Amino acid sequence: MQFSANFRAVLLNTCSKYCSWIGPKLHSSSSCYSSLSGAGQTVERVVKWMGQHAPVFAVKGNEITVLHEPEQFFKSLKVDCIQEAVRQSSLAKQSLNVEILLEHTRGSRGDHNSRTMLLPLVQNFSDTVKVSLYHSPSLRGLLKLLLPERFNETVALTHLKVYLTDNTLIMSGANLSADYFTNRQDRYIEIKNCAALADYFHELVSTVRSFSLQLQPDNSTVMSKCFPLHPTQGFDHGKKFKVEVGKTMLKYLSHQKEQNSYINDVSERTDDQCDTWIVPLVQMFPFGIRQDEFITSELLRSANHSSVICLASGYFNLTRKYIDIMLKSSAKFKILTAHPTVNGFYEAKGVAGGIPHAYTLLLYDFFELILKHKLDHITVHEYACSGWTFHVKGLWYYLGNKQLPNLTLIGSPNFGHRSVYRDLEAQIALVTKNQDLSEALHEEKSRLYYKAKCVSKETFELTERKTPFWVYCVTRIIKNFL
Repeated sequence: MQFSANFRAVLLNTCSKYCSWIGPKLHSSSSCYSSLSGAGQTVERVVKWMGQHAPVFAVKGNEITVLHEPEQFFKSLKVDCIQEAVRQSSLAKQSLNVEILLEHTRGSRGDHNSRTMLLPLVQNFSDTVKVSLYHSPSLRGLLKLLLPERFNETVALTHLKVYLTDNTLIMSGANLSADYFTNRQDRYIEIKNCAALADYFHELVSTVRSFSLQLQPDNSTVMSKCFPLHPTQGFDHGKKFKVEVGKTMLKYLSHQKEQNSYINDVSERTDDQCDTWIVPLVQMFPFGIRQDEFITSELLRSANHSSVICLASGYFNLTRKYIDIMLKSSAKFKILTAHPTVNGFYEAKGVAGGIPHAYTLLLYDFFELILKHKLDHITVHEYACSGWTFHVKGLWYYLGNKQLPNLTLIGSPNFGHRSVYRDLEAQIALVTKNQDLSEALHEEKSRLYYKAKCVSKETFELTERKTPFWVYCVTRIIKNFL
């Protein structure tokens, strides 16, 4: 991988073992949704509506590549090149900036972890490499003291996955551990030559880093000097920290909305200028930021009888709000989730081994609602592939009677309770009129659904799908942490 003299690298990664929403409130008047609902849906209307609530970046569809396999993701990313690039830059006395943002609990798990892996870079190139670890203010006091590793990650964390080098951005749901480069199926979209979009995510990383802990050469962590509060100190249950972070994020998002507002009608632009639009969406409910929740709800709500939405979630636990929208909709919904055998916790030791059963139970609850309401516009499919695990998330939106999708959501959210109410999430809405890009998105969706089987009532009658009693009881208690 070649790096320019002013190279910048930004990595947001949560699971690597080695390695207030702006606008009207969600429960406000239904008039918020009138601009996108109805039979006359077009790409232009969707983009124009989104531009009222979030920044919009115009790009050319031929600068976007849909990657299908983990190996392609690894070859595009090439994380192992960072150390060599830093070393060469130091010798040549060139300008280089590497920022890495990790989840504190996951990045510190065990004796050999992301912190220990990255520590030599911090020790040898402290002026170039900055490693930050976000720590949730909800994990503090006795809870932090008593909860063991892995279990403490269920409280709340940063779930962002963004990979940025110079002006090339890779959006994905994947982390940076070995299985994500080999046999763990995810999604990956590479966007090249969009400096404004790269700046947006670079500044997003920097903003989250400003209220995160900073890794020191002695493997300790200290709070950023530019932020006045600590996530786990004090006796106010983290309220002051949350308020201050909310102000920081609101200021950042408001500035981005002003700088990248979409004023002109997209129908007035020519394909020579752009045929694709990227809308970044952020969700940080603990800090009052609900941008992604609002946009996602409206996309689901706006779909009419001639539209098809294919929605994937590796860990299926949709919020009640999203479920209610689907149940009342006339659009076709094709849900894709993991078969228990491709769940990352399948055959895990101890309590973790019950997690696939827990998600089977949650899926059964959803399927029972479909049967209860006698709905035929919602179908459920389970991905299964021998030797693989499934971590795909996002959706593909086929606007009225279209054979190809014009819109996709890709990033970290799973559309579940954790994504909406606990964790820090980010994804992009990609809206396009580019024929080749739409075909690539359709192929991506088709490859995934090809390896899936439709769920029926008989599925849950199979002996291996019976939920153990202890899992049933525990799931009912901890559902909102899954």
